[in-house]
Amino acid sequence: MSTRKLLTEWLAFDYNSETIKESKDLNNGKIIMKGILQKSDTLNQNGRVYPREILTREVRNYQKFIKENRAMGECDHPDSSVVELKNASHIVREAHMDGDVCYGTVELLDTPSGKILQSLVESGVTLGISSRGVGSTRRDGDRDVVQDDFQLICWDFVSEPSTPGAFVMREGRDFDSCELNKHFNQTDRIDRIMNDIIDWENE
Repeated sequence: MSTRKLLTEWLAFDYNSETIKESKDLNNGKIIMKGILQKSDTLNQNGRVYPREILTREVRNYQKFIKENRAMGECDHPDSSVVELKNASHIVREAHMDGDVCYGTVELLDTPSGKILQSLVESGVTLGISSRGVGSTRRDGDRDVVQDDFQLICWDFVSEPSTPGAFVMREGRDFDSCELNKHFNQTDRIDRIMNDIIDWENE
């Protein structure tokens, strides 16, 4: 049986000073950004591929977090499967799949970490958006394919690595079900099961 590990992925988030100014003007001073959160069926910088059906399922399951205003993320990836409230910097307001691509809308929060993130964005610092999740992979030729046990935790903002794959340094810690239960409560797990049943009936 494969061990579930913390998996993180990095993708550049596209914005510029004009779109940030426009966002603040339209949203009462709030910075709200739209862009690509993640891609499926694509070899990423960490040598991994997320199959479309797995990423689609996880984006669908993530809707519960969005609806309940719990879809928060942090600046940089912590070595944890839990989003710490004291470190929350942004909240995902919307996420959807369009083909192989997951698009989303992210609002920067007025928290200490959120203010740091806002300052970086307004200063034109290049940032990436990066998924954080727990799961196992299977080697397939020159790539690691993410397996069906993958669970998306959140999307974090991270600095662009100077070396591709630089975010691997925080990966690799094993997780057990007790630690995952800190993030996914009982109703989250029931929702995941119900979504799987609905998918199965629709096949």
